[in-house]
Amino acid sequence: MLFELAEKAEKEVSKYCDDYEIYIDKLDLLQLDSQKSDLNFAKEENTLGLGIRVIKDGKVGFAFTSDMDKIDKTAKVAFENSKLNEKDENFAFAVEEKLPKIEGVFDKKFRNLELEEITSSMKDFLAIVEDEGCKATSGGFSAAEGETLIVNSNGVSAYDKSTGFGLGISVNAEANGEISTAYDSVSSCLFNLDSDKLALDVCKLAKNSLNGENIETADMDVIFDYHAAVGLLSTFLSGFSADSVQRGRSILADKVGQEIVSSNLSIYDDGTYAGGLNSGVCDGEGTASKRTTLVENGVLKNFLYDIYTANKANSLNNNIDNINNDCVDAIVSTGNGFRSSYSGTPSVSSSNIIFDFKQKSQIADIKSGFLATDVLGAHTANPFSGDFSVEVNNGFKISNGEITKPVKKAMISGNIYEILTNCESIGEIKQRGSFIIPKLLVHNLRVIGN
Repeated sequence: MLFELAEKAEKEVSKYCDDYEIYIDKLDLLQLDSQKSDLNFAKEENTLGLGIRVIKDGKVGFAFTSDMDKIDKTAKVAFENSKLNEKDENFAFAVEEKLPKIEGVFDKKFRNLELEEITSSMKDFLAIVEDEGCKATSGGFSAAEGETLIVNSNGVSAYDKSTGFGLGISVNAEANGEISTAYDSVSSCLFNLDSDKLALDVCKLAKNSLNGENIETADMDVIFDYHAAVGLLSTFLSGFSADSVQRGRSILADKVGQEIVSSNLSIYDDGTYAGGLNSGVCDGEGTASKRTTLVENGVLKNFLYDIYTANKANSLNNNIDNINNDCVDAIVSTGNGFRSSYSGTPSVSSSNIIFDFKQKSQIADIKSGFLATDVLGAHTANPFSGDFSVEVNNGFKISNGEITKPVKKAMISGNIYEILTNCESIGEIKQRGSFIIPKLLVHNLRVIGN
């Protein structure tokens, strides 16, 4: 069906210009939400949409529709919209290239899922929480199958299909009038979520967080668990966007070739990662997915580009070359031009971010420290400077290599760029959102107690 729609759209848009791109996506979604122990919301949703971009006389135009009977009008509107924009030679469409094969991102089990079956499983999941002596405050399950097709006037025809499954739960534990909370979630491209383990783990965390003690303000070793690490690293990641660099919003702009993190750490963006939540044959422009080295042994090597920012970088470099009579290799898209849906245009975004440490540490080596399971307020961190101050949720003291007493209340302050120059890896690697990371051990970080 998607190819038939693309053919129709090509026929219509070709009436107005020769340089065009058609993006189609189809999404089938199953979703269940709960409040406390009651399932209060369930839906099945099927969406289909199409977006058309054109370039005419150096000007780009865009229009979209969810009504497949209005493809002809959408093509015309895209063309008319181009007349309203300024000329910008940096806009271009992807060129035809070989697309990679991605493993582990599609599960045919999605087609056999029934809402009644999922509802029953969700009730069993919530029952485990109650059996563990906790109370669920909210939770949810989602399953989706997505298809995309990108066709353009340069011969690109890129089709991709993937599935995604997610389960999350927030609980309360209570003892002697004191209440503690905990949250956790799991997600995968495959229908292999271990709901029993999730329920048991989150209840254990909530109960272990009861009867917290105070902690004195001091600089100490801090372990950031997966959720806590992701919260902080999201701010750090924005510095690798070529768009941020070109807008003067990245502290990394002039640091290519310099050491910016620990020499023990290399960082990659990999849209081909097997089973990656953000893996696919191509990005939202039709550029083939690839593995991009951002940091190698602590040294900044590259930024993330879509087609527009790559062309803009080349334009800037050419101006500098003309002045200095130098020659710089052309920059190309790293396959990081993504869209949120058919109704939007591409922008620079990461795929799967991999933190690869050469050496691993063990919690047994920590004589005195602090474990932050999750943090609140990471979104308030300064994306340019990297400065942050966050509240810790479910924090614990570490003594002689063991996690001991829970901590009532604590905050952590520091600079994300600085702490990554002094960090190590602890525990197994897991995918959380767009990050594929271990737990992070940071030395001499300020922990602020009551």
